[in-house]
Amino acid sequence: MKREKQLKTILLFLICYFLSIQISLNAQTNYFPPLVGSGWDTISPLTLGWCPDKIDSLTNFVGSNNSKAFIILKDGKIVVEKYYGTFTKDSLWYWASAGKTMTSLLTGIAQQEGFLHIDSLTSKYIGQGWTSCPSIKENLITVRHQLTMTTGLDDNVFDDDCTIDTSLKYLSDAGARWAYHNAPYTLLDSVIYYATNQTFQSYFNSKIRNKIGMNGFWFPNGYNNVYYSNARSFARFGLLLLNKATWNNTVVLADTNYFHGMTNTSQNMNESYGYLTWLNGKQSYMLPESQLVFQGSFLSDAPADLFAALGKNGQVINVVPSMNLVLIRMGNAPTANAALPMLLNNQIWQKLNTAMCSNAALINKHVPHKSIVIYPNPVEDLLDLLIDGDVNSYKISQLNGSVILSGATFPVNVSKLKTGIYFLEFEREKIKYHTKFLKE
Repeated sequence: MKREKQLKTILLFLICYFLSIQISLNAQTNYFPPLVGSGWDTISPLTLGWCPDKIDSLTNFVGSNNSKAFIILKDGKIVVEKYYGTFTKDSLWYWASAGKTMTSLLTGIAQQEGFLHIDSLTSKYIGQGWTSCPSIKENLITVRHQLTMTTGLDDNVFDDDCTIDTSLKYLSDAGARWAYHNAPYTLLDSVIYYATNQTFQSYFNSKIRNKIGMNGFWFPNGYNNVYYSNARSFARFGLLLLNKATWNNTVVLADTNYFHGMTNTSQNMNESYGYLTWLNGKQSYMLPESQLVFQGSFLSDAPADLFAALGKNGQVINVVPSMNLVLIRMGNAPTANAALPMLLNNQIWQKLNTAMCSNAALINKHVPHKSIVIYPNPVEDLLDLLIDGDVNSYKISQLNGSVILSGATFPVNVSKLKTGIYFLEFEREKIKYHTKFLKE
């Protein structure tokens, strides 16, 4: 009887042991390139069932829009890697605000290591008087507010990059207003410096860059701190995010609650913003330099679970967990209009959906207000609206929110507008709708 019990115990142990190995093998689905060297496994688009001729159309389209580099990873392996002009895989380029997501991750690491807490006051780390707000208002601002763009500081100042106290003015209580404001974000560098007693660069290098084999450096540019690297380092960071902040067997951020907060809605004003990270598939979104709320996903042709690091002039990291895919684009702005990169990001997804040659490519796609269509978009002369019933009124505004056209009937003659992105707001049956269009 005793021997039988021992055999059962051994058998149970062996079952659990091999089951744990199988679970571990199943969980390790992504390939990770070596930390040193230029080796990186590839996978053919044909193997994935993608259409080669459509891939050429996709990469040509990306290249025709002032791009420098374009990479797509599937399961960590390179499916598409394209460089344009004189740019090569070794060329360095700026991340712009895509670097915000790296700062967010580094803040989570600093919290995990006990150096700071995101619900602590910012003044705890960088001292009182870092703004020109009354002290009672300054002492409402926490690190979490910096991460979520909800400090309440006025972004409509002469230079919203300026981190000097006289440019950091009270507009609303912290947590009451969302506004894409660079200066409070940039001051997270100082928070991390004073909390860890390490330079931001050295702390970042030891906790993120070196652990995932990136190259690059942070470089001061005016008040901003901008990251420069090659395109593959851009892709490495995207792969780290895809694997929930673990690189191969190295856990970069173990705090799953923080990572969840970083990649999910962080406040109730802009559903499409986490901790310095953009989120697709939400019911509404806001954009930089605007207080308008738009209905639907900010990338209507991309999967709903996509989250992104986005920077000026179209620096893009798209991470799609449902497809185990990372997409990056580096380069100059597609046109002189600074708002166009987000439109370009969506157009890339339109092309990619076609290139994947499968309806499966459209999983989780979120298309808001299917019964309401503005056309043509882009538009040269007359903008029209296809909708059941009548519109009570409409307003067309610039990125800064200033209204330049209004009325109650369609089509609208927009021929005299300058080339760029505009916002359309219209009301029907006491419900207000927001959307955007491109004037060519």
